[in-house]
Amino acid sequence: MQNRRQWMKLAIAAMAALWLGTAALPAPATAAEKLTVFAAASLKDALDAANAAWTGESGKEAVASYAASGALAKQIENAAPADIFISADRDWMDYVAKKNLIKADTRSDLLGNRIVLVAEKDKAKPVEIKQDFDLAALLGDGRLAMGEPKSVPAGKYGMAALEKLGVWKSVESKVAGAESVRAALALVSRGEAPYGIVYQTDAAADKGVAVVGTFPADSHPPIIYPIAILASSRNPDAAAYLDFLKSDKAAAFFTAQGFTILK
Repeated sequence: MQNRRQWMKLAIAAMAALWLGTAALPAPATAAEKLTVFAAASLKDALDAANAAWTGESGKEAVASYAASGALAKQIENAAPADIFISADRDWMDYVAKKNLIKADTRSDLLGNRIVLVAEKDKAKPVEIKQDFDLAALLGDGRLAMGEPKSVPAGKYGMAALEKLGVWKSVESKVAGAESVRAALALVSRGEAPYGIVYQTDAAADKGVAVVGTFPADSHPPIIYPIAILASSRNPDAAAYLDFLKSDKAAAFFTAQGFTILK
């Protein structure tokens, strides 16, 4: 009996020593946290290329989630985990800024763009976009594809241009408001809408459409893409990533798609 008690004491002591030794060991290192970017849908091709270059240069991974800027802003408001926000207009960046959801000192205007009228490539004919041009007649019984005018930046710019040119009222009932500019582009590319209003960078990314006209720059507010680090971000690489997107190396990916660089 006494030998059994001694054995049990030794066993308990050994287990305690093992536990203490294990507890003293450092926790295993975890994989580097991915940097999450919420970006306007129109940025996809250029930003995918920039992110690949960032990974090659830094060894870190940046993962982009693309959608309409308004949808992304609402996700941010609802505490969706992300590190960077790139909006296709200042309005939605202002929206999250007023709710203190960005680090204000990191905000800047990154890119510029233009809006164009596109048609299915095989049916494309030049359209002179001017005051009171007859877009309704061009549409006929078809629909005008564009981002939802009340929420999607490309749709808001498009509506502003058509209003300035005196055309909006004649085509308002023909508008097919899409959830994003890329969704509007797809409607034209698939032949489901004869014309669409998209960014020139989107038109360049789809071989199924052709630009038939460009809206005058003074027909709508300047198209500006602001960028900022989100207030909730704890990723130590966010600032370096922001600097990379502002670099000449990243600029090449954006200009290749038709964006203008804002300094």
